[in-house]
Amino acid sequence: MTDFFGDAGTIDPGMRMECNVCWYVYDPAEGDVEGQIPAGTPFAQLPPHWVCPNCSAPKESFLVLEEKRQ
Repeated sequence: MTDFFGDAGTIDPGMRMECNVCWYVYDPAEGDVEGQIPAGTPFAQLPPHWVCPNCSAPKESFLVLEEKRQ
C-alpha cells in the first residue's frame, strides 16, 4: 500500500483505496451506495465531504491498495 499524502490527483482512476483506520476498501468500479457515489467514480473525484462509510475517517486516511484485481 502507498499513502497518497492527500494528493488524490496522483492516483490512477482505477486504483482501489484502503482506509488505514478500519481497512474498508473503496473500489471505483463499485462506488459507495451508502454515500450515493455511483459506480465508476474514481477516488480523486469523490466530493470533498466524503468520508469512509465504515468509520468516518477522512479521505486523507486512505492508502493505495496495490494488489491486482482478479
